[in-house]
Amino acid sequence: MNEERHGGFGEQGGGGQQHFGEHVDGEQRDFEERVRDLLAEDAYAIRPSPVPYPAIRRRGVVERRRRVAAAGAALVTLAAVPVGAYALSSSDRGVSTASAPTPSVSAPRSTAPTPAASPSGPGRPATSGQLLDGVTFQQAAQGLQMCLDYDQQYGGSRAGRADLGKATDYRVILAMHSTGDSNAPGDGIHVVAVKEQPKQIRLICNIRNGEAQGLNTSVGGTSVDEGNGAVYADINSGKLYQQSFIDKGNWKLPFRWGIIGTVKPSVAKVTVSYGDSDATAVLDHGWFVASGTLNQQVTQAPHIKGYDAGGKLVYDSDRDKTYERTLP
Repeated sequence: MNEERHGGFGEQGGGGQQHFGEHVDGEQRDFEERVRDLLAEDAYAIRPSPVPYPAIRRRGVVERRRRVAAAGAALVTLAAVPVGAYALSSSDRGVSTASAPTPSVSAPRSTAPTPAASPSGPGRPATSGQLLDGVTFQQAAQGLQMCLDYDQQYGGSRAGRADLGKATDYRVILAMHSTGDSNAPGDGIHVVAVKEQPKQIRLICNIRNGEAQGLNTSVGGTSVDEGNGAVYADINSGKLYQQSFIDKGNWKLPFRWGIIGTVKPSVAKVTVSYGDSDATAVLDHGWFVASGTLNQQVTQAPHIKGYDAGGKLVYDSDRDKTYERTLP
């Protein structure tokens, strides 16, 4: 039956089969053209997302700045301090505009409660004499916030980095002008702040041109512990009382200097002699803070003495084997 139909279809002649073939070919061409049109439309509709060049560039700039800042901090440390003398953080013992000579910090031990931090900023120092060279508390508080922002920006990815916390966690204990030198040109201000809980942190920051230019922190290890002396000078105070050793013998004078550290409760008085200047330190809730103005070039570090309530000498930096008595 099928064979017959096939035979009959064949007998109709070439004209009939050609007509059917042309019809099939026409439909196929129409279908192929439609497919090509659809593919062409999809090709225009489905486009790859543009490469986010601005975002990539911003990330690259931030990364370069972070690396430059880290390298710069390392270079400053290598240029400004001898190996083993000063520390950038953590486990160590604890380190400028030139101005006309001003009175040294001199005040009795503070017996007032620790000043509480304001809702939007740090606590105040025990005495007004810890804010020097016209630096206001508001400027010091702003400087502290700049320092914490600086740490977040450039130290946020540092391995083992301690969380420095918020400005409200701190208390400013010293603010004074800083003198630029060959290693860190440009005058500015130093801000020193401490945080006691949950872990003791001491922060020294240099502000120049309205920006934080360098940050030094000690996390723990700055308190007077059992086995240490009655007075414990912060080893990184050198950042406050000396200019770069690149300028050794050629310091800018007069030079505002400062020194900080911790004291045991039995200490009633701390005195500091440095070159041609002397100071009686403020005792501020377990910390001593001293400052003065240097008018001559020096080679020896500040000489520190501590006394008890009866006037007995209980500490002398000349007898402290861990204290660096000679400047680099």
